[in-house]
Amino acid sequence: MASAVAHAPDRPRMAVISAIGLGQILSWGSTYYLPAVLAVPIERDTGWSLGWIFGALSVGLVASGLVSPLVGRLIHRHGGRPVLGGAAALIALGQLGLWAAPNLAVFVAAWVVIGLGMGAGLYDPAFSTLGRLYGEAARSAITKVTLFGGFASTVCWPLTALLEAWVGWRGACLAYALVHLAVVLPCYLLLVPKEARAPEASATGPAGARPGHLPPEQRLAFNLLAIVFTLAYAVMTVIAVHLLTLLQARGLELAAAVALGALVGPAQVGGRVLEMVFGRGAHPIWTLVVSSGLVALGAILLLVVPGWAAAAIILYGIGSGLRSIVRGTVPLVLFGKEGYAILMGRLSVPTLLATAAAPMLGVWALGAFGPEGTLIALAIAGVVNLALVAPLVPLAIRRSGRAAAE
Repeated sequence: MASAVAHAPDRPRMAVISAIGLGQILSWGSTYYLPAVLAVPIERDTGWSLGWIFGALSVGLVASGLVSPLVGRLIHRHGGRPVLGGAAALIALGQLGLWAAPNLAVFVAAWVVIGLGMGAGLYDPAFSTLGRLYGEAARSAITKVTLFGGFASTVCWPLTALLEAWVGWRGACLAYALVHLAVVLPCYLLLVPKEARAPEASATGPAGARPGHLPPEQRLAFNLLAIVFTLAYAVMTVIAVHLLTLLQARGLELAAAVALGALVGPAQVGGRVLEMVFGRGAHPIWTLVVSSGLVALGAILLLVVPGWAAAAIILYGIGSGLRSIVRGTVPLVLFGKEGYAILMGRLSVPTLLATAAAPMLGVWALGAFGPEGTLIALAIAGVVNLALVAPLVPLAIRRSGRAAAE
């Protein structure tokens, strides 16, 4: 079967990475991170409840998960440029919907549109695009894109707050719509290479030749990886959303909890820098092991040694930052470049649904078990996740050995 990967992209590699990276900053900042700044102004202006305002983001995340398999197939078939461009247009359309929303129903519907754009334009589609362009040499590009993405909240939270102060929350949404149309969309269309259309799979050919079809020996690895990613993102989302509550339950005042919580972002970026500098010669599966181990260790330290809360958060942050990288690199080495975009689309479904459900799951756990019981559950889930990674190690090493021999 002819390779779907562009052999000689017609754009400099760093220009492609920068275009996708800038798109990640603005896409994450104007979608996933938007309610953190605008929820209270929206509530104050409209009277809608905070539960519904944040719940609209969860609805958007569900939409992004459900559309992910289609996105993967589209990237495999047509390349990443039109899909990422479509994502920018969808996010802009959704932001226009927020700007004009006369009632809560339209507001939630606008988040469904934004969710479709998230499903077509956040990390997994970006990784799929890079994997299709550069094949198994995409690891460094994926790492660099996550470095860009790590600054989404750092850049967009202050920008969103400034826009809200100047033109109100509706004006901020309108501004982000214009940014996606005037900046993100042209970056994708001008700097991401156009790729040849992938050939149709033969209906009469061998089953293994169908894009995204895995032979029996790889299906177990795929299912196990899906469980690992889903559990990891459930744990990390609960921690991210409820970290201040968990820290205050360990005896910290709110100001101290906020100061410690602020360490997560720099630790995530630091972990990605460490991967780029020191980890590029190591097999990506070891990065997954380290990521899982650090998240589990951070939760255990926070539970057992509250006085080491800063160290716990830094370790957790590094592990969380590495997780974004292995989300793209481990499937690439486990299953290869053929059908990579399709498989990434399938893997996105449970992880995005877990991300959508985790905040409410955390609320339920805090109510049912209290902060300490929730921390115990998170620590156990982290250890279980690390144990589930172990069987993937020999599979990934063997797969890389066979690929090198070929």
